[in-house]
Amino acid sequence: MRFASLGSGSQGNALVVEVKRTRVMLDCGFGVNETIVRLSRLGLAPEQLDGIVVTHEHADHCGGVAKFARKFNLPVWLTFGTASEFQSEFAALEANYIDSHQFFSIGDVTLQPYPVPHDAREPAQFVFGDGARRLGVLTDSGSSTPHIEAVLSGCDALVLECNHDLEMLMNGSYPPPLKQRIAGRFGHLSNDASARLLASLDGSRLQHLIAAHLSRNNNTPELARAALSGVMNCKPDWIGVADQQEGFAWREIV
Repeated sequence: MRFASLGSGSQGNALVVEVKRTRVMLDCGFGVNETIVRLSRLGLAPEQLDGIVVTHEHADHCGGVAKFARKFNLPVWLTFGTASEFQSEFAALEANYIDSHQFFSIGDVTLQPYPVPHDAREPAQFVFGDGARRLGVLTDSGSSTPHIEAVLSGCDALVLECNHDLEMLMNGSYPPPLKQRIAGRFGHLSNDASARLLASLDGSRLQHLIAAHLSRNNNTPELARAALSGVMNCKPDWIGVADQQEGFAWREIV
């Protein structure tokens, strides 16, 4: 089982998970041509994907899904709430509607969706598995919940949102309503909030920990790494960072 990122941040997000011969893309916030270029950096062509799973309808996660899926005849999995925002766009696609509390499979990949507090219609995040190993993904959540912590505990790899440093956000140039939205219960996780969530998990199996969805204006990789490494009692450079332009290369879960 392995995974890689095409890019992570407010300008676009996409993650690829591979189990045996199955490859699933989580979100597609880039245009068709840009997605093709970014896939090629991972040694993949669009035709090698088996489908797209969507977390929620915001453009940086969903903006490229319909066009990319239509061009390459890919099935899409998403909640009814997410689909309701794009009924006309998804009407001509093979859309599979999911319950955010029900496991489902795509080829060799098992997926456990779970609901998150975010300002979207019916957002979900996912744990990917191969029957023995688990990759947890959590971005675009304004706060943690006991259910989130239960789902993510014991994962072998974790991609965890570290959107902002609260002090940088509050002292920055964003207008007050935007600051309140980002820092609110349905916004995005700060470095400190992600560290607290991480501290509540069983991290004894973690082989990979990636800080994701970092704000270009209100965070730095150094601050995100410092927050998470303090919990893991590890060197900061052991913590990976999902970059907006480069994402991150393939990581194997053994």
